Amino acid sequence: MAILTKGTWVLIADGEKALFLRNDLDAQDPDLNVVRIEQQDNPSDREQSANRPGRNTGGSPGQKSTMDDTDWHELAKERFADELAEILYKQAHSGAFGRIVLVAPPAILGELRGKMHKEVRDRVVAEIDKTLTNHPIDQIEKLLTQEFAL
Repeated sequence: MAILTKGTWVLIADGEKALFLRNDLDAQDPDLNVVRIEQQDNPSDREQSANRPGRNTGGSPGQKSTMDDTDWHELAKERFADELAEILYKQAHSGAFGRIVLVAPPAILGELRGKMHKEVRDRVVAEIDKTLTNHPIDQIEKLLTQEFAL
């Protein structure tokens, strides 16, 4: 069965950017068009951290250890996955798509999988663990065609 049938959505995401695309032709000659773009400003953890790591005396005299500071950059990526899962649920619930392909790095796919509503999970027809957010759409079309031809 063809994956990229007419009307199939493709989510291209990473931890900071997401493209919601719709295939307006068929699986042999996909024509992906942007439905929505989501972007998050997520500076590096160093830029987001206000403090140096704390110290813990640990109870034993003369022993000190550093405490890990919150990784704000990773936390923002998790929140972005939450936002994407919510957008997908609203779109699926409103009938905007019946089928969707998820394309994201493995960690983001994992985050999305854990946060997606069953209504969205039931519509996922394929997952591809690649980072394609900075590729032009015509290249994404070619890459997906090659991926699904295998």
